[in-house]
Amino acid sequence: MTTPSVRVPSLTRWRLGRSWLVVPPLIYVLALLVGPIVLIGMYSVNLLSEFPGATTSFSGSNWHQFLYGSTNHLLIGDNNAFWQTFQHSMLITLTVSVTTVLAGYPLAYYLAFVARRRRYVLLMAMLAPFFTSYLLRVIAWEIMLNNNGVINSALWELHLEPRGHAISWLIYSNFSVGLVLFYSWVPFVALPMFVVLENMDTRVVEAAYDLGAGRISAFLRVILPLSLPGVIAGFVFVLIPTTGEFITPLLVGGTNSYMFGNAIQDFFTSTLDWNYGAVLALWLVGVVVVMMAVFGRFLTTDLRRAEG
Repeated sequence: MTTPSVRVPSLTRWRLGRSWLVVPPLIYVLALLVGPIVLIGMYSVNLLSEFPGATTSFSGSNWHQFLYGSTNHLLIGDNNAFWQTFQHSMLITLTVSVTTVLAGYPLAYYLAFVARRRRYVLLMAMLAPFFTSYLLRVIAWEIMLNNNGVINSALWELHLEPRGHAISWLIYSNFSVGLVLFYSWVPFVALPMFVVLENMDTRVVEAAYDLGAGRISAFLRVILPLSLPGVIAGFVFVLIPTTGEFITPLLVGGTNSYMFGNAIQDFFTSTLDWNYGAVLALWLVGVVVVMMAVFGRFLTTDLRRAEG
């Protein structure tokens, strides 16, 4: 009696069949992530226009105007309105990123090593306000910081300030923009640091104590280096979104807190110069990509060191 033969699909066919599963998500990513950037790039070189039926042709005039102005040398660092706005935006972004990391690290340390059983309850309590709309939270801060808002009214009632005399720098200033961005991102910056600290091998810290290290020495030489991947991840987590921020400066900032994202918004909504606005948008995308590459390299290096 002969045994019926069973056809086993070849390994090549099996791999080819499984590879087709990648096609749908790849198309999705290309359509929603790469596609808009391609369209913005076409606007930046005048291949598309916001006005239907307008004559279009390839031109790098917008890029030349942005990079060189009316001169033949790069305007980076020169007295140019857009470069000044970009530098001002990056200064606010870096300041907020550093301060949120400095404030978020003790919070993450407390949740990981001190809170113990209450850590997840406190973590949820910390994140609970952020389940509401970001726009509503910014408007709430605008109400509190306004010249007739909650803070100034409380100072008047406590006779700490003359009635009717408002603290001007509380609203429509770099302080108000930085404060609201700081409030918005501290919990999310603390989250990756908390994850790294919670998963840290405590036996390494105990070994440092057994070898005579004090608390400060153990923190600086063991805990902090091992938690650097979370620190860098939290720093990048706030740095990239705030680079193109425009809602917060629009609501609680002023003319002195005009950021690069506001300039892009104006070109697409107010002045209707999509071609020049596309140049600014692509420049910002390029800056974000460079920052991701730089900090991603540091993050990868620190992760390897931690694993080693």
